[in-house]
Amino acid sequence: MPKVEIFETRDGSHSLLLPEMNETYHSTHGAVTESLYVFIDKGLKHLLKEQPALKEVNILEVGFGTGLNAWLTAVEAANLGIKVNFVTLEKFPLEKEIWSQLNYAQSESDQKLFKSVHEAKWNSMEKVSQNFSIQKLETDIFEFKPEDMSFDLVYFDAFAPSKQPEMWQPEVLEKMYNALKKSGVFVTYCAQGQFKRDFKSAGFVAEELEGPPGKKEMTRGKK
Repeated sequence: MPKVEIFETRDGSHSLLLPEMNETYHSTHGAVTESLYVFIDKGLKHLLKEQPALKEVNILEVGFGTGLNAWLTAVEAANLGIKVNFVTLEKFPLEKEIWSQLNYAQSESDQKLFKSVHEAKWNSMEKVSQNFSIQKLETDIFEFKPEDMSFDLVYFDAFAPSKQPEMWQPEVLEKMYNALKKSGVFVTYCAQGQFKRDFKSAGFVAEELEGPPGKKEMTRGKK
């Protein structure tokens, strides 16, 4: 695991700095604010608004990172009364000494759920609550084979194209398109020009949405 440093973002929630890449795991304007806006509001809630009969949602996340998106999704699944099967990819899992210091969960029940998400075994589907099961795969998008499962929603939370350009290549976007069910949704914080062109070329119907605090735009797509 590369060296990381914990820091506080503008909304008071923690993120991580990866010094060797000079890259942060979340927006410095607010880690929780960004994740709630991009992945929960514009992703999960949008999907359920578009498909109100959906009671079980399969989600693929590219970039488990601090576990923030997974935990927020687990909380929201309970709030909405839906079942979520969450598959997430992470090549370099964080050590417990790092994730246990993160300040996302404020209540005792939320802290217990956050811990359960992180302590779930790797490489197998684990039920961590009545509404939420997670399969954490210690791999990257290039080795991942999504053929065994099709997804309703993709959270694409890789590092920025300027830092990790290989993650945003056309073949990766095509892989994400093929992993989605018909009318499935893809969301990411990114709105970089070349990415958007490749995204549309992969077959997605793209939307340019207002971004979270500190970002002008974000991208959502539909299969």
